[in-house]
Amino acid sequence: MKLFLDSTGLGRKIATFRRKETVFAQGDPAKSVLYIQDGGVKLTVVSETGKEAVVAILGPGDFFGEGCLAGQPICIATATTIAPTTVLVIEKNEMIRVLHGEHEFSDRFIAHMLARNIRVEADLVDQLFNSTEKRLARTLLLLARYGAPGEPQKVLPKVSQEMLAEIIGTTRSRVNLFMNKFKKLGFIKYNGEIHINDSLLSVVLHD
Repeated sequence: MKLFLDSTGLGRKIATFRRKETVFAQGDPAKSVLYIQDGGVKLTVVSETGKEAVVAILGPGDFFGEGCLAGQPICIATATTIAPTTVLVIEKNEMIRVLHGEHEFSDRFIAHMLARNIRVEADLVDQLFNSTEKRLARTLLLLARYGAPGEPQKVLPKVSQEMLAEIIGTTRSRVNLFMNKFKKLGFIKYNGEIHINDSLLSVVLHD
């Protein structure tokens, strides 16, 4: 499985992108599943009225574009890199073949989809019931991959306050207010890059 996800072959290729490059755009034909080897991607959706929302931030080990497997003819979101990024592009037919033929790969992909579904539900609860401060802390921890397999990233890829505001559904000024508060309390270090301290967890766990 690792060899499959780390290499090129029939029906799959490796593509590299600079920061802020579009991997695919909302409305493009949905023909491939993508796997992030390195870097990060944000998924955004634009409404008919032109309002944009960030619906997911993904990192190494995450799949995206899987809607094509369920019959989606076009991409329903735009995928943009948030750092220099390397992805494995797997054609739909090759992905279906591997899912049917490789049980270990299939198990991993199903686990990914279940985790993504749980994350979407948690995001909805977070948006409905938690304060802006708690939503920001949770987003920073998720970007640092707390709770994901392996060690969390202590230093985040460059992410703007505007993007954080889009993710949690607030204004940039509110994000700036709480980022300064977190910095003053020692939860983060913030000087272009964001350094996350474990103590930030206390914001999320506190009632």
